Amino acid sequence: MDFEKARLNMVEQQVRPWDVLNPRVLDVLNEIPRELFTPEEYRNLAYVDTPIPLGSYEDHEVNMVQPNIEGRILQALDVQEDDLVLEIGTGSGYLTACLAKLGRHVDSVDINETFTEMAKKNLQTLDINNVNLSTGDAAKGWDQKPYYDVIAITAAMKTIPGSYKKLLRPGGRLFVVTGEPPVMTAQLVTRTGKNSWKVEDLFETCIEPIIEPEKPTFSF
Repeated sequence: MDFEKARLNMVEQQVRPWDVLNPRVLDVLNEIPRELFTPEEYRNLAYVDTPIPLGSYEDHEVNMVQPNIEGRILQALDVQEDDLVLEIGTGSGYLTACLAKLGRHVDSVDINETFTEMAKKNLQTLDINNVNLSTGDAAKGWDQKPYYDVIAITAAMKTIPGSYKKLLRPGGRLFVVTGEPPVMTAQLVTRTGKNSWKVEDLFETCIEPIIEPEKPTFSF
């Protein structure tokens, strides 16, 4: 399979028609080989508009989301070269790699140690080393610093998490999908002051809910 051609087609036929027009975002999607972050048995689907199975955790199936949604996430967050980024839900590390290419540094956490190790190997393959990976439960947030310029939450939550809003620097942006299946809303939260945030509804979608185990654990 010609992955390079498939990657170009993904950008031009799936991502761009979803109004993803930021040149830096399109460049990074063209640059990073998505097939390297896709389980071997599904690599022929790496550039197809469909969720791709990654595995499961406590009977919860976990998928890579469609490329057009990934493109919309990156465009909404408008990651700048000096931005410090927090990602909740590492998965196979594909969106992590995109965020790392766009920003200065990425802290990424996943509840599944298997996914953390998978992402680590995938990122090492591309020599992406401005990422700190951790395993733990970040569903309810935490009080750790530093503050972040960008926060990407890659699994749906019932409401916008207040703990993460408070981790944003002034002007910082948070992407989250909220609601219940089958209709959820992708939202962009921007911190406008010490105790003020602006919320923008971006598009309707439906992705997997965040996994919340009984005993929360998390540390970088």
